[in-house]
Amino acid sequence: MGRTVTVATCALNQWALDFDGNLERILKSVEIAKCKGARYRLGPELEICGYGCSDHYFESDMLLHSFQALAKLLESPVTQDIICDVGMPVMHRNVRYNCRVIFLNKKILLIRPKMALANTGNYREMRWFTPWNRSRQVEDYFLPRMIQEITNQESVPFGDAVLATLDTCIGTEICEELWTPNSPHIEMGIDGVEIFTNSSASHHVLRKAHMRVDLVNSAMTKNGGIYILANQKGCDGDRLYYDGCAMISVNGATVAQGLQFSLDAVEVLVATLDLEDVRSYRAEISSRNLAASKVTPYCRIKVNFALSRSDDISTPTTEPIQWRYHSPEEEISLGPACWLWDYLRRSGQGGFLLPLSGGVDSSATACIVYSMCLQVCSAVLNGNQDVLNDVRKIVNNEAYAPKDPQEFCRHILTTCYMASENSSQNTYDRAKSLAEQIGSYHININIDGVVKAVWGIFSAVTGRLPQYHVCGGTSRENLALQNVQARIRMVFAYLFAQLCLWTRGIPGGLLVLGTTNVDESLQGYFTKYDCSSADINPIGGISKNDLRSFIQYCLENFHLTALESIISAPPTAELEPLKEGQVAQTDEVKSSEYETK
Repeated sequence: MGRTVTVATCALNQWALDFDGNLERILKSVEIAKCKGARYRLGPELEICGYGCSDHYFESDMLLHSFQALAKLLESPVTQDIICDVGMPVMHRNVRYNCRVIFLNKKILLIRPKMALANTGNYREMRWFTPWNRSRQVEDYFLPRMIQEITNQESVPFGDAVLATLDTCIGTEICEELWTPNSPHIEMGIDGVEIFTNSSASHHVLRKAHMRVDLVNSAMTKNGGIYILANQKGCDGDRLYYDGCAMISVNGATVAQGLQFSLDAVEVLVATLDLEDVRSYRAEISSRNLAASKVTPYCRIKVNFALSRSDDISTPTTEPIQWRYHSPEEEISLGPACWLWDYLRRSGQGGFLLPLSGGVDSSATACIVYSMCLQVCSAVLNGNQDVLNDVRKIVNNEAYAPKDPQEFCRHILTTCYMASENSSQNTYDRAKSLAEQIGSYHININIDGVVKAVWGIFSAVTGRLPQYHVCGGTSRENLALQNVQARIRMVFAYLFAQLCLWTRGIPGGLLVLGTTNVDESLQGYFTKYDCSSADINPIGGISKNDLRSFIQYCLENFHLTALESIISAPPTAELEPLKEGQVAQTDEVKSSEYETK
């Protein structure tokens, strides 16, 4: 009698509305899972269409193309003899649901709709989907004809049910359901479900991995069982970065950990586990057994298939491991860098433009791009052909291969120091030195002529000319003089982003990077429509303290010695006149005087 089961979970870089590419990655993950002996394959949330489809979920074509992709999955030889669990939107009785479609050998076993939708913070699932509120209830779902022709099924079970295979029982959770106080795994576990699956689109936040892992392991510590978590990776066409981090846990102990940050489009984790470990663990929890005697049972979908093999008595099982967490500094180095790469390769642009002031924020952003270059070069060195193909497309050279991070950085990052009469030599030197060390294509721009032209027009129209505070001007005049400099820098940033590559005989444009940290956004200490107005902002969710720690991390690990003087320098916008050639304006003082300018 077999009792060891082999299961697989995935982290896939799916893309909104990329049905062909998403299908290709799903099939690749199934193929890898089967090659490693898995009998059950779990994928991320809404993996067929991509999670970040936004209001496209309202379109009928979304449902049509999802079923067309499902039809190809059902027909593929790759998906035979393995239970496949995929995510897609499904409309049932004119109501749109976020669903898992579970199938085996051209037969759909169950369509399981999501019961608790993510609808806070960055998530708006209630706008597009309805939660399934009928606990333990199942209805008939009548399949589209294109699916009926493949499965020979007119209808399939739709609702809150579990799968009863020949050797175990499998229950489904979808992302947010793990995070709710009364998660489905509680009642399912009491009713005898031994394997729990969770398909997620969980985005990266500093230190969030600790919560995710603790939720999974604490759930299984209390209830016993095998928990399999899949997750989306990449930016999925959105401003969020989904950080992979798939995992498998048994009785509260992690046995398989996926990469939290990776440029690989497909990652598959496989583990072989002993069902008797779950049963023995549960047998000793008397309170659980008492609750099981009173539980309302789930509808069980019988599946004539086993996750174990009859000859697996001597099959070794996967041993527990110690979860390896990244430090916050490592997360900043890896997470935003992976997001930048995903965004860049999908954008069709030729790289980034970064206004580099020589301060902590812009320098941290430069270091994140440099970290991206490190990861790209490492992936190419390790034989990742997909990454190399994307590199060649971005630099518009089919024969190009990056030699080292600095050399690649010069191709994809343009930094510019935009000086005015209020800029100091120190910030000029710091920006220049950092640009040289990371290898960016660096330019210097003087904006004084444009600033004076703007004030000349203002004076000609009004007959008045404002003065800085140090020259006797009011706070209103002083602030207006600063804001003009800051906003002109935004104009220059976009001008050079559009035409800088053109001047070098290179096709394409550049994405402008913003450098406003989360503290500045919350406090309102920035100029509206200055360099904080950008295409994307890699540090927009990171605090100043974490950025300073990250700069120290880069100094120690990337050996960027230019960061030493950047860390020690007082932060300043350099928008007011210098005093004897030295900076007289610091952010600490000014942030207490002004709100958003």
